[in-house]
Amino acid sequence: MTDHMTRFTLEELETFAHDALVSGGTSAENAAPLAHAIMAAERDGIASHGLAYLPTYLEHVACGKVDGRAKPTVLAAGGVITVDAATGFAHPAISAGFNLLVDAARAGGIACLAVKNSYNAGVLGYHAERIASAGLLALCFTNAPASIAPFGGNKAVVGTNPMALGVPDGQGGCALLIDQSSSVVAKSELIKHARAGRSIPVGWALDAAGQPTDDPEAGLKGTMLPSGGYKGFGAGLIVEVFAALLTGATLGIDASPFSGPNGGPPKTGQFFIAIDPCATGGAQIASRLQRLTGAIDGQSGARKPGDRALLARRASLNEGVEVRADVVQKIKDLVENRI
Repeated sequence: MTDHMTRFTLEELETFAHDALVSGGTSAENAAPLAHAIMAAERDGIASHGLAYLPTYLEHVACGKVDGRAKPTVLAAGGVITVDAATGFAHPAISAGFNLLVDAARAGGIACLAVKNSYNAGVLGYHAERIASAGLLALCFTNAPASIAPFGGNKAVVGTNPMALGVPDGQGGCALLIDQSSSVVAKSELIKHARAGRSIPVGWALDAAGQPTDDPEAGLKGTMLPSGGYKGFGAGLIVEVFAALLTGATLGIDASPFSGPNGGPPKTGQFFIAIDPCATGGAQIASRLQRLTGAIDGQSGARKPGDRALLARRASLNEGVEVRADVVQKIKDLVENRI
């Protein structure tokens, strides 16, 4: 342990998160997949979606913004699996349809999983990696409460709306993982900087008047900037079509915020496509991908998407992870005081 930090093994961290969720009113069944995802985020160096997000989860269960005891409803028709998350956490809803998705994709070559009435899916790449590790190529979408204005506009229409790609390595793992939001950075980065009292780079967000700002609080009251200008907003619209329109979930312009207690359940959605490479002529996808990634790795200083997370993962597996002590204490206080 170092000053102001608490060290966990990965197993300890997952248990801590699970127990806190259960103590805060989430069923053990629903807490398990969410706690594992929290651990994975910390393991991979994505602290914004690790224990730092757990107080929000606890507060949202307490105020009814998410139903910690929800029982997802699953329907399967051929290669289409649909899940109604019943305003519960996204992770147990996704897990409820996951095996059906994998089996359907293996049987028919391609399948999709559509989730509605859901909540924040956390790190979208986490779900893409799970699908890829089952030997299937994954393409994933999740929408979020509106925070990005159209190019040239000043009123938010779509959320940070990430999409993720997971490519199997043919050996039970993921050879390539791409997870990127439609904004320059995820909104959680603004929240993280605001909590730490740090400024943000100009170019991440606009204030409520539509002006560039380095103040994360002002950015949270304004809009996020799309990645690549109008192309980033277009990417956000693509995600909105898949995650909201195709699933029957709430549009980002109508969804309540993922932060704060107001607005009731956000009822956002997720959409996952799983493809068997052998069914499409991509049986040699793993070896051919090496040719592609080798062209990146062979360049001094170049980095593939996901490389930084893999480096953090290797270190975490050996050394555990350090979490800010004040975050840990806040979680303990919330649980002790029953929120």
